[in-house]
Amino acid sequence: MTAVNLLQLTKRYGAVTAVNELDLAVASGELVALLGPSGCGKTTTMRMIAGLLEPTAGDVRFDDKSMLTVPAERRGAVMVFQKHLLFPTMDVAQNVGFGLKMRGVDARAITQRVSAMLELVRLPGFEKRRAHQLSGGQQQRVALARALVVQPRLLLLDEPLANLDANLRLEMRELIGRIQRELKITTIFVTHDQEEAVMLADRVALMFDGVLQQYDQPRAFYERPRTVQIARFFRNDNIIAGLKRGDRVTTAVGEFRIDIDKVTQPDGPVLLSVRPEEIQLAAATGDNRVHLPVVSSIYMGAYTQVQLQVGDKLWQSHGPADLCVRPGEMIAVRLPPPRIWLLSTL
Repeated sequence: MTAVNLLQLTKRYGAVTAVNELDLAVASGELVALLGPSGCGKTTTMRMIAGLLEPTAGDVRFDDKSMLTVPAERRGAVMVFQKHLLFPTMDVAQNVGFGLKMRGVDARAITQRVSAMLELVRLPGFEKRRAHQLSGGQQQRVALARALVVQPRLLLLDEPLANLDANLRLEMRELIGRIQRELKITTIFVTHDQEEAVMLADRVALMFDGVLQQYDQPRAFYERPRTVQIARFFRNDNIIAGLKRGDRVTTAVGEFRIDIDKVTQPDGPVLLSVRPEEIQLAAATGDNRVHLPVVSSIYMGAYTQVQLQVGDKLWQSHGPADLCVRPGEMIAVRLPPPRIWLLSTL
C-alpha cells in the first residue's frame, strides 16, 4: 500500500492554470474521488500523479518520496482510462497478461495470475474471447484486471464508469468497491458524478477551476458544505438570506431555531440552508414551522417532490409518497434545527 501526497501541485498551459497549488494527502489503502465539473483539473491532476504529465510546480510524493524524477513506468501506478483501450488482436487472457509479459514473467506464472485476476473481476472462463465479443461492462472489467494483475502500488481510475448504462454503472461501482477493499490498494478515481463519488470514496476532493474547494468525507458535502457553490453542486439550492442572533435566524419567511453546536458563524448576516430530503412537509407539530405556498407537486414513486415558494425563491422538498397537495395550497413546513446549516454570505 502507498500513501500519496500532493504538495502545491500546479499545472499551467501558458496563461491558463489548469491546477493551482493543490495540496492533497491520500492515506495508504484509501479510496479517494477527485470530483468536479468538466475542465476543473481532475484528469490533469491524475495524469501528473501517474507521471504522464510534468507539473509546472509542486511535488508528487509516494510514501514521502518525490516522484518528479521517476518515469511513469517505474512509479508503480497504473491508470484505467474511460476508454477501455483493449488490444483488438489479442484475446482476454493476452490483454490481461500483457503487462506481465513485458516484465518478463514466465508463461506459467502469467497463466495462473491471469486466471486469478479474472476470477476477481468475475470473468472466469473468458480467457479466449476477443474484445468485440464483450459487452462494455465486460471490457471495463478486463481493463481493470489488466491494471491490477501487475500488482501496482497505486490504482488510478479516470471516469471508469462514464461509458456504461445505469445498471452497469451500479454493478461496476460495487465491483470496484469490493476489489479495492479486498486488495487494500490505494485508489484515486476521477468522476463528475456526485452519486458515484459518495457511494465509492472514503473521502472526496471537490475541485472547481483547478482549485480544491473541500476535501472531506462524503456526508460532509451534504450536511456541512463550505460554500454556496458546493451546496448547489450537491443539488441543494434551498438557500435563503437571514440574520443570526444566538440560536435564532430571522428570514423573510419566518424565524428559525438552529442547533448552535453545529454552526460556527458569528451573529450577523448568514445564508440558511436545508436539504430537500430534510424538510418536513404537512408538519402538524414542532417548532420551526411556517406555512408556505405550493408551486408544484410531482409523484416520484418513493416520495412526492414538492416545490415551495420561499420568499422570492423556489425550494425543492421531498414529502411522503401519498402526500396530496395542489399548486396554490398552503402547506405547513418544518425545518428541523439539527438539519439547518448556515453558510457565510461572503
